[in-house]
Amino acid sequence: MTLSSKPIIIIGAGMAGLGCATWLHRAGRPVLVLDEADTVGGRVRTDLTPEGFRLDRGFQVLLTNYPEARRIFDYGALNLKAFRSGAVIRLPDGRETTLQSPLQRPLAAFSALASPVGNLSDKLRILSLVHHVLKHTPEELLARPATDTLTFLRRYGWSEQIISTFFEPFFGGVFLDRSLTTASNFFEFVFQQFVTGEAVVPALGMQQLPEQLAARLPSGSVRLNTLVAAIVEGKQVRLASGKALDGAAVVLATDGPAARPLLASHADHAATTGNTPAASAHPAGRITTCTYFAADGYSPGRGDKLLRLNAQRSALAHNVSFPADVSPAYAPAGRALVSVSTHGEHHLTETELTSSLREELTAWFGPAARQWSHLRSYRIAAALPVYLADQPVRHSLKLAEGLYRCGDWSAYPSLNAALATGREVAEMLIAER
Repeated sequence: MTLSSKPIIIIGAGMAGLGCATWLHRAGRPVLVLDEADTVGGRVRTDLTPEGFRLDRGFQVLLTNYPEARRIFDYGALNLKAFRSGAVIRLPDGRETTLQSPLQRPLAAFSALASPVGNLSDKLRILSLVHHVLKHTPEELLARPATDTLTFLRRYGWSEQIISTFFEPFFGGVFLDRSLTTASNFFEFVFQQFVTGEAVVPALGMQQLPEQLAARLPSGSVRLNTLVAAIVEGKQVRLASGKALDGAAVVLATDGPAARPLLASHADHAATTGNTPAASAHPAGRITTCTYFAADGYSPGRGDKLLRLNAQRSALAHNVSFPADVSPAYAPAGRALVSVSTHGEHHLTETELTSSLREELTAWFGPAARQWSHLRSYRIAAALPVYLADQPVRHSLKLAEGLYRCGDWSAYPSLNAALATGREVAEMLIAER
């Protein structure tokens, strides 16, 4: 086999790896995608229960104006279903307030001067930030000097009231970071995405995204249930079975925790040859737990397609959604699906967490919540990489001769970053042909 006929080996069949493989295949380069899981998607997975519920592994949405998503997905084939822009916010005193299109139409959303979420100056500042982000490209926003998001909000002049009742629960849910330590340039980028696009899910669940990409690849180019044990050198991998595979190049497209031992194995081998790649940062991961309940009859979400946010800092139910209100295929007829997100480490067993959530949800949605049946819980230890103000928007994607990486852990925490780095690595490899 000549070098040019060897496939580019991609470790990881998540969004970054499949995106990279898609662009390489379009350019006529042979690819081989390896993943230890039983299906594609990485962190973007959907499970179908025997009762007919579709459970995304963690609350996830696609923001339709993501530049990379628009480049690579066929939106029409995905049959996208949109959440309404806005949220129902449960305030610390137990009251609820509904904000419709707070970022797209801030003055209309915060219509009452006496609104419990912010004052008139706060609402005008949101309008100011809308105008600001619309003047810049996504790339320009990500390149801006950054502080942490909380400091950015305070410097911008927003009151503590609107920070605690809107920004913390809403963007804290997006970042999985209620303390808003996430870099402010990423906040500006995400703010722009909510202003200019919609939050959607494919009708049959989020896993339709990776499955659409995988379906475009040649038969046999994605091998599942295949664990890579080591990167022996830049262009060879060793499987857990002991088999070695040679490639034209190797692309590491796993998440950060899975990448560490593989990079360590490469460093151990490279150290004996004097070809050790430069050290690189591996951001820690944000933790989230998604708990699903099933309810009989009419949806507790009243079919309004709005996200529920909890402004009470000590709560375990940080945000609640009703996926079948957005796409009926998420639940069997006559039943509702309740998705509850808890961000960060809670140190509770699944039974303890489920019991505590029932109590909170009963106070929120009434005594019927005690009758909701628990379907499944997902604890995701590395749901998103940590992205702080002192981190670069992009780490080096070429680690050594013939060895590359891609994924949001090598950039900033989003589906857009996973797809962008996958495309950029593909372009590097295509240019080196």
